[in-house]
Amino acid sequence: MELSCKSEYALLALLELAISYNEGEPLQIRQIAAKQNIPDRYLEQLLATLRRCGLVRSQRGAKGGYFLGREPWKITLLEVVSCLEGLDPQSSKLDTKPKTVESAVLREIWHEGIEAAYSVLQKYTLQDMREKRDSRRQLDIMYYI
Repeated sequence: MELSCKSEYALLALLELAISYNEGEPLQIRQIAAKQNIPDRYLEQLLATLRRCGLVRSQRGAKGGYFLGREPWKITLLEVVSCLEGLDPQSSKLDTKPKTVESAVLREIWHEGIEAAYSVLQKYTLQDMREKRDSRRQLDIMYYI
């Protein structure tokens, strides 16, 4: 498992929405794209997918843009990645019987690794990501004093 560009951009966009969550104002695609250096058109496609999954909602009009679909502490990173990548912990189990004992052992270990990754992604929310970012920024400020 690795972090795809699609998931990384989506998580960065959602982080921006989490940062502005308390303001109650929508963020426009160009604002998010500029802050996170994401191509506008690609971000537009990602946000459409996230909207279909209920992770963001949109508002039309001159003051339009995107909001989080729920509170940032209620959206897990696993939900986001699953929405974009179509991940399902149960689908990683292969229905076919392994041909050798070695293949069976390898599948068992691989499945354990995938479950561990899912567990970590399920543990963290957008709020956690925001707090980690804020604390990292505080550390960066300390270095420049």
